[in-house]
Amino acid sequence: MITHKQPSSESASTQKELTLKPHWVISFRRSCVRFKLCPFNTIQSVLRQRPGWVEVKDDCEWDFNWCDVGWLRENFDHFFMEEHVRISHFRNHYELSRKNLMVKNLKRYRKNLERDAGHMEASKCDFFPCTFVLPSEYHLLVEEFKRSPGSIWIMKPVAKCQGKGIFLFRKLKDIMDWKKVMHTDFIEELGIDNTLLTQDGPRSEEQKDAAQVESYVAQRYIENPYLINGKKFDLRIYVLVTSYVPLKAWLYRDGFARFSSTRFSLSSIDDKYMHLTNVAVQRTAPDYDPEKGCKWQMQQLRRYLTAKHGREIVETLFKEMDNIFVRSLLSVQKVMINDKHCFELYGYDVLLDQNLKPWLIEVNASPSHMPSSQEDYEMKYRLLDDTLNVVDMEGRLTGKEKRVGGYDLMWNDGPVYREDVNLETLGSSCFTANTHLGNTHCLLGNNAPHFWDKSKLKYTRN
Repeated sequence: MITHKQPSSESASTQKELTLKPHWVISFRRSCVRFKLCPFNTIQSVLRQRPGWVEVKDDCEWDFNWCDVGWLRENFDHFFMEEHVRISHFRNHYELSRKNLMVKNLKRYRKNLERDAGHMEASKCDFFPCTFVLPSEYHLLVEEFKRSPGSIWIMKPVAKCQGKGIFLFRKLKDIMDWKKVMHTDFIEELGIDNTLLTQDGPRSEEQKDAAQVESYVAQRYIENPYLINGKKFDLRIYVLVTSYVPLKAWLYRDGFARFSSTRFSLSSIDDKYMHLTNVAVQRTAPDYDPEKGCKWQMQQLRRYLTAKHGREIVETLFKEMDNIFVRSLLSVQKVMINDKHCFELYGYDVLLDQNLKPWLIEVNASPSHMPSSQEDYEMKYRLLDDTLNVVDMEGRLTGKEKRVGGYDLMWNDGPVYREDVNLETLGSSCFTANTHLGNTHCLLGNNAPHFWDKSKLKYTRN
């Protein structure tokens, strides 16, 4: 049940609070869940095929809302939500998903960690490339350029996705050329006469916007990525947060590696099909094969790495990735607006270098659930269905589970360990020991309910 908030400037006598009665009595085990959704992709199939869930169109008649961030921004502050209601984003999710804010929060977290726990502990946060926010930190970028001439950098708009607006550069002159182009394109997009911006006198809001260049991050490019068959790839890994206070986070065992379609080389930094692994970019490549795609499932990648480097090295790699997930969430815990109605499914993008060091590239609050193949559809269906199982609108869980479907509880106001783990052998550097990323066959016992039905799945290419 949703209740509209009333504007404080209007009197109670002229306003009536809109309160909608639920269709059923709220109980621990609910017989009906009314859902509303904004994006139409795999989540639509999952919700519509879930027993006891009913789709509604009214903005106020829902119990569960899988919304996009635009809807959240426009509507969240205008609703009171009852105890049982759930929504798919935290209010200020962007503290982690906007590239500039993610870097700011990680830098602050590392600085505080060094002050409180020492340099060695802070060094465990050295998992994101050297990054500057432009234009505000341009002078710092110039200083870094002087210290490392010839390095390659990558420019990214702070709030765009799917590889839009990204380019690589070696010279500061390239930034100045970009700045001029961006400024001109923005003015043309707004339909403003460029001569008006040089005139004296008051300006409209559109003119003020046009006088500013969109914020970007300049990030040191990983010039030595780990290659398979000569091609660069990154990892898409899913982390579900059901609470920030206390922090409770789940790691999904499955995920995938996204490959470029062109063999890697630093001799051509303008080739987006070589340097950007985003599926939205790669599917436009001239030699892209929609049947083969450009992905490996996570278990396939883990088997490959284990065969080539050995189990111990790969175990260390995956523990280091666990460290990335937990510390990045801890870096925003104090600034995130916690709300018991909210949860968030993050898509982490991680890049491996040739030394098998994982680097955090970015975090997505709205990872794409649009499938590119039948295999991809089945994986994303399982992911989303298991996400709903963890959120648990039906009241099936006890709250003590460490595994639910394909999810492993990674952090519950502290590290989470399996019962069979010897804590003395873990060492102080191990953050968690209850995760099985890439091991989808592990331990689906009585304490890991799984309600996914493969017989209902069918992917149709548009």
